[in-house]
Amino acid sequence: MSELEIVPGDGARADASEQSAAAGLVSAQHPEPLLRRLLALADVLAIASAAVAEGLWGSGSAAALLLVLSAPVWIVTAKLAGLYDRDHRTLRHLTVDELPWLVVWTLSSTALLTLLLAPFPALDPSSEDRLLVWGSVLGLGFTFRAALRGLWRRITPPQRVFIVGEGPLAQAVVRKLELFPDIHAEVVGRLESCSALVEGLDELGMPLDRIVIACSELSEGLLERLLPFCRIRQVKLTVIPPTRGMFGTATHLTHIAELPLLDYNTWDISRTTLGLKRCLDIVLAIVGLVVTLPLLVLVALATLVDSGRPVFFRQIRGGEAGRPFRVLKFRTMVQDAEALLPELVPFEQLDAPMFKLRADPRVTRVGRVLRRTSIDELPQLVNVLRGEMSIVGPRPEQLDLVERYAPEHRFRLQVKPGITGPMQVYGRGELTFEERLAVEREYVENLSLTRDIRIVLMTLPVVLGKRGAY
Repeated sequence: MSELEIVPGDGARADASEQSAAAGLVSAQHPEPLLRRLLALADVLAIASAAVAEGLWGSGSAAALLLVLSAPVWIVTAKLAGLYDRDHRTLRHLTVDELPWLVVWTLSSTALLTLLLAPFPALDPSSEDRLLVWGSVLGLGFTFRAALRGLWRRITPPQRVFIVGEGPLAQAVVRKLELFPDIHAEVVGRLESCSALVEGLDELGMPLDRIVIACSELSEGLLERLLPFCRIRQVKLTVIPPTRGMFGTATHLTHIAELPLLDYNTWDISRTTLGLKRCLDIVLAIVGLVVTLPLLVLVALATLVDSGRPVFFRQIRGGEAGRPFRVLKFRTMVQDAEALLPELVPFEQLDAPMFKLRADPRVTRVGRVLRRTSIDELPQLVNVLRGEMSIVGPRPEQLDLVERYAPEHRFRLQVKPGITGPMQVYGRGELTFEERLAVEREYVENLSLTRDIRIVLMTLPVVLGKRGAY
């Protein structure tokens, strides 16, 4: 067909022989069975390691042997919890996303093991043994699953993605694939017209794993044609809502029988959520200061030797509701950095109330290392204890930038600023101002303790990767 013009993606590797051999659209690869086996292996390793811990610090070798023998029970409950079937359902799935289900799995499996041993009082594990088993399998299971998912991404080719659509929606999909390499996907082709896809679907010959529909207009006829087509050929299908502004980030999809409903979060955050968030802040801040105290001393000495006093940098930032507070960081720039800033960044000429210099000439030698590793942010744990900041939240901006906020920007002042937050785990310095606002709005509109824990767990690999840190 003349109107069906496919634009190959940058990562396209299918040659002409592959395309001609394909009878229409076919699935290029099925790496999910391997991933399922690796995840099951991770769970078995976690159970075996927990058995070793039980033998060393628990009731002894008998309890450890029982735990190993109960491994099939644990694998079955993991399967029932959906822990081997979630990756292929979405474009991006991380180990941290399944943490609530890991908690459910370990709790239910520990309870089931106790129930099975109830008729045998001599074998019944004590409460200390149950706690040791639960904690060991949960922590080790999370670690092993993350490691083997990383291994799977290294040994399997990336998912082949075909994008249908043009304009901001399609470009947003490409942008997310650039920002998040853990999606493990590459664009192998693009088609601008949804109508052309409907008319020429049977003539499209290209090995694919997923089709992403990102059209400005989404027709029911397209989905009626595309859904059975993808089911037959086992090609995954993802649809980007054409009216992102209408859907927003505060929506939740629910069902009453077969009727889909979109519910919007339009209510205030509950006091209990804010109270638990504050408790989490205090606990993590105290633990963080105690654990990192030797590192803080070493960094202070290195800063002192490299560029003299002061060791700490204090600056007025905009906090919750725009209230000013003095943020605390390790000094990473020369002593007169504030005076030099107007020469480098004229605020009145900024297109948006945000700036980030990739090669800031004011940064010292030690400061460059601190900024790349985010160690310079650790003193902000003191700001958290004071109640001026949270562990998780939007990053605090300089007060003169906050004063330049438009009304649609001020939503990020509804919560306390954070040491880490959505910007840090979804792109850091690589994000544009609009992309940063989008991920921060999604966080503010869906604030929860679970989301905070998720972001904290995602922060460490992001910091170690150093991508987007300047």
